[in-house]
Amino acid sequence: MELKMQSIAHEAKSRLINEFFKRDTNQLQKDYPSILEVNMPEKTFLYRQGDRCSDLFWIKSGIVKLSHLTKQGSEVTIDLLRRGDVIGCFQNNSADQEIDETAQALSEVNYYRIAYSDFKAMMFHQAELAWYVIEDMYARKQRVERKLRTILTQPVEIRVITTLLELAEMFGMRCTHGYTLEIHLTQQEVADLVGASRSVVSTILNDFRNRGMLDYTRDQICINDAALHDFCGF
Repeated sequence: MELKMQSIAHEAKSRLINEFFKRDTNQLQKDYPSILEVNMPEKTFLYRQGDRCSDLFWIKSGIVKLSHLTKQGSEVTIDLLRRGDVIGCFQNNSADQEIDETAQALSEVNYYRIAYSDFKAMMFHQAELAWYVIEDMYARKQRVERKLRTILTQPVEIRVITTLLELAEMFGMRCTHGYTLEIHLTQQEVADLVGASRSVVSTILNDFRNRGMLDYTRDQICINDAALHDFCGF
């Protein structure tokens, strides 16, 4: 229920952001000249770990994956972001620092790219948007911390269920069985989100499919959220 309420609130606020950017494009360009709307195809990168960048990226539509490559060569999926989320460099001296994460489009993505100085000025003059950004960043912080606690304290099976239910609330569309994810994820990407090996997660997903708790093809995942809740007693 908490995730659902957060998802509804996030959607309402993201609509507010899009309405703000549509009000008067010419005036926005005068007030914040660095604003640039960008369209990126699936699987391309907004930025890569190790890049130097002082801009921020405000997602207009689509889904973006944040990940980190460890020194051992393993990829850790930090979070999945959607319309209304802001990522990038929030420090004034960020042009001198390497970005510690990679942002990749998992679908076609539209976003607004804004220089740090213009973003700061926008937040100073647009209190409602500034408060949205604060709430959004706090919600993302909670989501990442909840994921970390789950990885450290729960068996893989429960981690898979928790992840699937969260994905359903954030990216799902209602269908006859529960939710169909509007995002295409491979078993490796699900494993990265869960913090487990692909082989273990694959076995669990196949078991859940045999039990009727989900179904999946190469193109989509259908989640029976009621069955998953009943299975783990949430």
